[in-house]
Amino acid sequence: MCGIAGCVGAGPPDVVATMVALLAHRGPDDSGTWTEGETALGMTRLAIIDLHTGRQPMTDASGSLVIVFNGEIYNFRSLRAELEARGRRFRTQSDTEVILGAYAEYGEECVARLRGMFAFAIWDRARRTLFLARDRLGKKPLYYWHRGGLFLFASEPKALLRHPAVSRSLDWKALHHYLAFGYTPAARSIFAAIAKLPPAHTGTLRDGRLSLRRYWRLPAGMPTSAAQPSLEDAAALVRSHLRESVRLRLESDVPLGVFLSGGVDSSAVVASMREVTSGRISTFSVGFGRGFASYDELPYARLVAQRFATDHHEEVLEPKVAELLAAIVQHFDEPFADSSAVPTFVVAQATARHVKVALTGIGGDEAFGGYPRYLGVRVSERYARLPRALRRTVAAVAPRLVSESRSSRNLGDWVQRFVTGAEAPMPDRYIGWTRFFDDACLGRLATPALRAKLAGPADEVQRSAFSAHGHGDSMDGAFRVDLETYLPDDLLTMADRMSMAHSLELRAPFCDHRLIEASLAIPPATKVPGRRLKGLLKTAFADVLPAPVLSHRKQGFMIPLGAWLTTDLRGTLEELLALEKVRARGLFEPAEVERLKAEHLAGTRMHADRLWTLMMAELWIREYLDPRGAWTLR
Repeated sequence: MCGIAGCVGAGPPDVVATMVALLAHRGPDDSGTWTEGETALGMTRLAIIDLHTGRQPMTDASGSLVIVFNGEIYNFRSLRAELEARGRRFRTQSDTEVILGAYAEYGEECVARLRGMFAFAIWDRARRTLFLARDRLGKKPLYYWHRGGLFLFASEPKALLRHPAVSRSLDWKALHHYLAFGYTPAARSIFAAIAKLPPAHTGTLRDGRLSLRRYWRLPAGMPTSAAQPSLEDAAALVRSHLRESVRLRLESDVPLGVFLSGGVDSSAVVASMREVTSGRISTFSVGFGRGFASYDELPYARLVAQRFATDHHEEVLEPKVAELLAAIVQHFDEPFADSSAVPTFVVAQATARHVKVALTGIGGDEAFGGYPRYLGVRVSERYARLPRALRRTVAAVAPRLVSESRSSRNLGDWVQRFVTGAEAPMPDRYIGWTRFFDDACLGRLATPALRAKLAGPADEVQRSAFSAHGHGDSMDGAFRVDLETYLPDDLLTMADRMSMAHSLELRAPFCDHRLIEASLAIPPATKVPGRRLKGLLKTAFADVLPAPVLSHRKQGFMIPLGAWLTTDLRGTLEELLALEKVRARGLFEPAEVERLKAEHLAGTRMHADRLWTLMMAELWIREYLDPRGAWTLR
């Protein structure tokens, strides 16, 4: 695992060394640079595989190719054997050199043979070409800046921002997406001048021109008439795929562990790990102490740890979140509003004290139907068939009957969202449930100056993903929306930044592309039978996981944000969103922000996610824009 950076074109002579230094948290074990003329590559290394001869930047035997690489190639041993059979020879035991061999043998098509997580850059000296690639699901980041004859790339924006030519001007479309969903989209960053290489893409820079190519997509939706396996066969298939995915991710020359939340996904990872290794397994969990039982899964994590005899570690997160916020903002470089970043930061910090690599259950919900909103798709389709008069009555009465709460299962908010969007067509309904601020809310929140910059829809990619659904089932479309957007742009971004903040590598077996492909070939009705979320996955592991783990309601890796905003975080809320400060920024209508605050503090409506979105935007502005002078939209 590494931080990588590079420059093609005339730049300051020490620019790459400076960029690499800013990425030291991603790899404190080693660093290096390679320079030739106006081309320079650099890396900072977290040594996981081939600790002694895997140094980077690395050249091939001929010296014609140079690579910097961030990630792990899990099938590198079999790929190496394939390349050796074709006459290639290797000097190291690293997966990095295997990428070089694959590129030399197959050219830019080499990415199709890689199974893992990666972002890498290869300078082809003979062709004077820079080749960039990013893994299929977007586990590893790659940002770039391109103006005229100068091209810069890096693992994080902070490294690019060190170059004096890189502007901090806002990308308003990216801000629009952030306000809607809590994160910036796949191809854009919050900075107008900095772009991201999207997941499953390669980039080729030749003669100053960059061309992008997509090399993988989610498989096409299966037709309704396609033959399907029985429940038993599907469960066996899922277990086999996950076992193999976990086995591949145990490749390491240093100790590794598992993030164990106590939910089905991470528990299935531990169970699969035990099936393929008899060695010591270390598990790591986070809880929230007394008073927040609806958010705490520590008892279930202990059951799993006992069942599989793991070396178990627990961290209790007390409400001192305000002290962590500055560090969290600095590691994202962009505004990021998923409050799960807080427990992820804490558990990564605790885990890094013991191991350098950890497996995680990220991706299980999207691949096998774990979110309650997936059931909402089914319910809403039935609801839409009710007489209009009856729907209007329900919409008027239901929100009054189910009050909102600050627990992890805020049924009142779910009901409110459901009935508000019930008259909209699918996929508008589903996408609306995933938004923090919908268009109507943004219309009230944004000042006229901001509204003028938020032109166009914020959900184009989500709509495109939904349109590819198969099995004659809208739930498959919901899965695809999350696999295409929420998983890579929110969850995997969060996992990368919060783990790398502590020099910890995270591996996600559920995000193996072959497992994802297999999951999408299974009908949603098999994955989510009746009202049983993740029913297929639970069936697959019913014989090995403790019964309470399989039967308890999904809680999610969340913090009790709604409650904390009225107690320990209230001072932070009031300071960041103070009336005069909001007015001075010129982004949001002060009266609307005051309304959100007042309703939340009074308990009449829960606006925790919306307020957190505004708070994190304010913190980000202070960190990245204000140092050059107080920033306002005027």
